[in-house]
Amino acid sequence: QVQLVESGGGLVQPGGSLRLSCAASGFIFSSYVLSWYRQAPGKERELVAAITSAGDYTNYADSVKGRFTISRDNAKNTVYLQMNSLKPEDTALYYCNARYRTTVRSYEYWGQGTQVTVSS
Repeated sequence: QVQLVESGGGLVQPGGSLRLSCAASGFIFSSYVLSWYRQAPGKERELVAAITSAGDYTNYADSVKGRFTISRDNAKNTVYLQMNSLKPEDTALYYCNARYRTTVRSYEYWGQGTQVTVSS
């Protein structure tokens, strides 16, 4: 059974930090691209950060560059999102995503999300 379980969300003041974790099971974690998405109320889900299966390349939304860092530990089947200098506009439900694609098939899994609220 495939599972992606996010944790680490919460309420933080502007300028603060949080570290999100996503623990995976039920698939070959090291073969998948891992991403973090977020969705704020009334807005569409957007890509925040992504990391390749080997962890050698990352990309970020312009709005979080220089503040957020995505990383993964393939030995622990876990992906992380370190969020620093948080702003109120970072408030959203954050989702973990795992994706694997070949020319003939694709697999994609989502977690249930963890809430991040940035407010004073």
